[in-house]
Amino acid sequence: MAKSSKKHHVYTLLVEVGRKSGDGLPEGATGAALMCYASGVDEAEAVRETVAILKQADMAPLDVTGYGTEDERRKQGHEIDADEAALMARALEENAVIVADVTPFFEDGTGHEGGSA
Repeated sequence: MAKSSKKHHVYTLLVEVGRKSGDGLPEGATGAALMCYASGVDEAEAVRETVAILKQADMAPLDVTGYGTEDERRKQGHEIDADEAALMARALEENAVIVADVTPFFEDGTGHEGGSA
């Protein structure tokens, strides 16, 4: 079966990255959280592609949390606005990884939405 015949889905991924020279994060940041929409035949492929692209962009991926497809998220009660849905559609159309949001982490806790375990 040809790879192109497999149906692709878009997965919402939260990727935590550490610091690496040339990563483009603000001075003083200890890392960041990246909200990504990634196309793949399954979530594992979407994660692999996202990590590979971030490494090519001189980022240092540490952890990836998957939140599922748009349909899965809606079934879980997630609200998805028009802008987010448009980014997901673009990721699917372009078979791409879209970094929708970057939240830098700072040692004093600013920029981080919530505590760490």
